[in-house]
Order: sequence, then structure tokens, then C-alpha cells
Amino acid sequence: MPTTKIWISYDLGLNGDYQSLYTWLDNYKAKECGDSVAIIREYQYSGDLAGHVAKALKKAISFRKNDRIYLICTKPSYARFIIGGRKRSPWIGYSVNTDDQTDE
Repeated sequence: MPTTKIWISYDLGLNGDYQSLYTWLDNYKAKECGDSVAIIREYQYSGDLAGHVAKALKKAISFRKNDRIYLICTKPSYARFIIGGRKRSPWIGYSVNTDDQTDE
């Protein structure tokens, strides 16, 4: 079976099944990489990596409607949501308008 390095970014909300997620991560000897991010240096899989990880997570964790898992890997190289999806970015509206217009 091939192995690859993967990063998991997780958002299970306030009452998510973190105990099961942390057990799953610990079983793979994952290392913490900041708030809600972990790396697994040698993840073994067969077939489609994203599908394999999603299936393994769903088997181990009780996900709710708004829970999200984002997978990042280097071989094959891609990043995508494997559980849930993208939400509105919390930084929307913070940029400063840089138009070079003059008020007259």
C-alpha cells in the first residue's frame, strides 16, 4: 500500500465528536500543527486517497451537518474538503478600498 503525508484541518463546532477525532488522530500518531490542524507523516491508503480518508473518518467519528474536514496532501498534490464544505470567510469586508479616486 502506498503511503503519503497528509494534513487534516478540522472544524466540528462547539459540541463536535472531538473525542473520537482525537482518538483517530492519535491512532495515526498525528502531530499538532496549530489550532485545528494535524499532520500524519505516513498515512497508508489504497485507491483514491481522499475517499479512503473520508471513509476512515466517517467510520470512526459521528459527524453532524455543519462539521468540516479539509485534507491537504503532497503526493498526490491537492487540497479539498472531504467532509462538509466551504463557508463564508470571516474576513469578508475587512479590506480597505484602495481606489485612487478623488472626491470633489
